[in-house]
Amino acid sequence: MLTTLAIVFVFGSMVMIHEFGHYIVAKWIGVKVIEFSFGFGPKIVGYQGKETLYALRVVPLGGFVKLHGMDAEIDEKGQAVIASNKDARSFMNKPVWQRMAVIAAGPVMNFVLAIIMFVSVFAYMGIPAPDSSNMIGTLVKDKPAAASGIQPGDRIIAVNQELTPDWASLTEAIHSKPDQVLSLTIERGADKQRRTISVKTEKDAQTGFWIIGIGPEVTYVHASIIESTRVGIERSVDFTKLIIVTLTQMITGKIPADVGGPVMIAQVIGEGAKEGFSNLLGLTGILSIQLGLINLFPIPALDGSRLVFLLIEGLRGKPLNPEKENMIHLVGFVLLMGLMLAVTYKDVLRLFVKAG
Repeated sequence: MLTTLAIVFVFGSMVMIHEFGHYIVAKWIGVKVIEFSFGFGPKIVGYQGKETLYALRVVPLGGFVKLHGMDAEIDEKGQAVIASNKDARSFMNKPVWQRMAVIAAGPVMNFVLAIIMFVSVFAYMGIPAPDSSNMIGTLVKDKPAAASGIQPGDRIIAVNQELTPDWASLTEAIHSKPDQVLSLTIERGADKQRRTISVKTEKDAQTGFWIIGIGPEVTYVHASIIESTRVGIERSVDFTKLIIVTLTQMITGKIPADVGGPVMIAQVIGEGAKEGFSNLLGLTGILSIQLGLINLFPIPALDGSRLVFLLIEGLRGKPLNPEKENMIHLVGFVLLMGLMLAVTYKDVLRLFVKAG
């Protein structure tokens, strides 16, 4: 039950804030919004406003906004109706820059949600105090470090003979070695007895980092909302950079392309929920950044592709052939669904292998 509620919360908040971005900017520039729905499938309940239907639908894992003139509409007789070129409330009759603003607003709101999530965590828990120590405070259950014999209180002074005098240098040394067996030089006990332990890095499903499953002793310092906001924005920027770098390395083949689908994401959300609400908020922020970035990619059927078409239209002074553009989006959608099915199949196989 907890996992189900967490999945609905994470997916629902990410997608609805995305759609709200499209909705609020469309309203701002004068586009008629026909429907704003939470969920997919048959309608459970709805409220018909002056011109917009606000609805709750059966599947609570997303939502959508239907804009007048963006696609053909169906009248009461079941006939397709295309907005007139003189219809000022039609999306297609708005200037290019306004249409780009509507499309871009969705991904932008995903970044806004991430900032809100991180700020909420820091305002509630406090800001982690700077830690210059390379001493291990915690071990993550079922991760490589816990199985290798490393203990809390050990101090890792070198990774593959590379000195790690503080926690920043230690984590950097580990993160930069994907799927590799590391030779860790540690000091243990009051007499600082040295020993060498081998441990292999693995990819963390939540953050995308290559890790071994260790953490420092963290103390939290109470912070004002202003300071929490500053740190929340910094964390959002840091995770955005990390995701971009990781995706770039996957595309260029520098690191293995290990992509998780809906099944893996649901599993990660369930695990995050068990670790506490603040952890779930942080995870929502990270996933929201990923959703915002992916939507900005120039992939047909995604917002990034629509922005590219609008940019071309602005440069040419006239739109591309609508039928050709729609066909490109349709092909892109089919390919995306195929990719999602393939990734989901891989996730399911991974679960069976893990269970076995």
